[in-house]
Formats: sequence, structure tokens, C-alpha cells
Amino acid sequence: MTRLADLPLVASGKVREMYDLGDRLLMVASDRISTYDVVHPTPIPDKGKVLTGLSVFWFQKTGQIVPNHLESFTEGVPQDALGRGLVVRRLEMLPVECVVRGYITGSGWKDYQATGTVSGVRLPDGLEESQQLPEPIFTPSTKAEVGHDEAIDFETAARLVGDTALMERVRDASLELYAFAAAHARECGVILADTKFEFGLDPEGTLVVGDEVLTPDSSRYWPAEDFQVGRGQPSFDKQYVRDWASASGWDKAPPAPAIPPDVVAGTRARYVEAYERITGEPFQRWLDRTATGAPA
Repeated sequence: MTRLADLPLVASGKVREMYDLGDRLLMVASDRISTYDVVHPTPIPDKGKVLTGLSVFWFQKTGQIVPNHLESFTEGVPQDALGRGLVVRRLEMLPVECVVRGYITGSGWKDYQATGTVSGVRLPDGLEESQQLPEPIFTPSTKAEVGHDEAIDFETAARLVGDTALMERVRDASLELYAFAAAHARECGVILADTKFEFGLDPEGTLVVGDEVLTPDSSRYWPAEDFQVGRGQPSFDKQYVRDWASASGWDKAPPAPAIPPDVVAGTRARYVEAYERITGEPFQRWLDRTATGAPA
């Protein structure tokens, strides 16, 4: 856990901590990594900074589509959290995860094989694993306090939120964000297969994107040059660790095993490559921009 002196801890999750800044929050991404909902004792160096830097990149790119909660990534961030900390607005978060899928893979592929649908959305017959969908689909899920999120249909999501019109706005914003990001990523030689957003309402009732956006932890990024329909794809995320964990003999129950140095290095390289491909700049530039805490 990341501990910052003199700041009250509001919440701690598998990857990040939230601290109280009065009318704002400080969101700090750690280097922790989990597989199968269990955190490993071995951190991935700079993972938190990659997540934070990519979130800032996308927040700045997509503000014209929907407002986001970012206030600052330098000013107001304590010295020992620079590069991995964000000052953000407080929001009343909606109780659903907002998943958009442009390709059929992961849990969506399993659901499709079993039922021909994903979150209640009927898909064409005969799709192959990793195939691009005719158009992106919105497939919300629950926010599980413990264990896995569960896929739900739009109507269930609207009931959880308590406002069908608001849920329609959330769906439309999610699809628009995905379309914008997928087009940008494709120009960078990267396929954005799917992603997850979280939304909240500010005190004026404005819909706002919160948490992280379009990072390798909340998205499935594939190198376009290796893409091939009909199989799973190599990806710029923790799949490398997940594959190692699955082959290690671990029973997926706590405690998680330590990660070998070569797997740590390979995972870090994948996260950094995702940052550099998508932003078009060396990762070192993000480290330099956030080194002093001066306004950027």
C-alpha cells in the first residue's frame, strides 16, 4: 500500500489509494499487480506511473467528448507521489462498470460461445475468437466489492443507476470515447479490443468520467502487426503475468506467488511500450514532466 504522511486515507484498492484533500481527492496508482483478483507480492516497477501518464494523456485528448475529473497531475501532488498521483474532483460514482467491446475476446468470447450473446446483446452467428464486431457494443457489468464483476444487460444497469435516461447518456458517452480512442490507437499500430469506463456525477449533476481511462489495466490493447483472427492475441497488459501464473501451478487462491524477475521485466516492458506507442513520446518524458511538481 502507498502511504502518504499527513493525508487521510479514504480508500485502498488492489492498485490505487485515494486520499482526502478536502473538496478534492488525491488518486495514487501503485506498482501492485493482481491476477485472478489476488495481489502478487512482487511490484512491477513504474506500472503506476504508466497508468497515470496514460490516463492524463487520454483525459486531455477526450475532454471535448465528456468532462473528466482531472484537476492536476503536478500542482498539489505530494513529492513522493509525483508521476503516479492525480488531484481529481469528487464525484458521486455510478454503481456500474461501463464496458465497450469492439472485438470478441475474453469473457465476452466465452459468453458468446455459450449463448450467442454478450450482456444481452445478440451477435451474428459464426464469429471467431478475436474477430472485430460489426460495430462496438456496450456491455455493462456490476461493481463487485469482492471477487469478479458480473456482466449485466442495459436494463439491469439502468435499474441499478435508477435513471434510464442517464444510463443512455452513459452508454452513448462510452461508445463515443471508445470510437475516438480506437481510431487513435489504430493510427499508432495498436488495436483497442475493449475497455472499461467509470462515470460519476458532479455536484451540479454533470456526467463526468472518473477513475482511470484507457490504460492497459482497464483496456485490452493488441499490437496490430501480430493480429490474427481465430486465436487469443498478445497484449500490452498483465496477460503476460496471468499466463505465467496460470502455468505456475498456483491454485489461484491467496496468497499469490512472487513473480520471477524475467516476468517482472517483460511485464514492465509491455506497459512502457503501450505508453510510448499510444502517446508517441518516450516514457522518460513523462517522468521528466512530473519530476519537480511544477505546473505542467
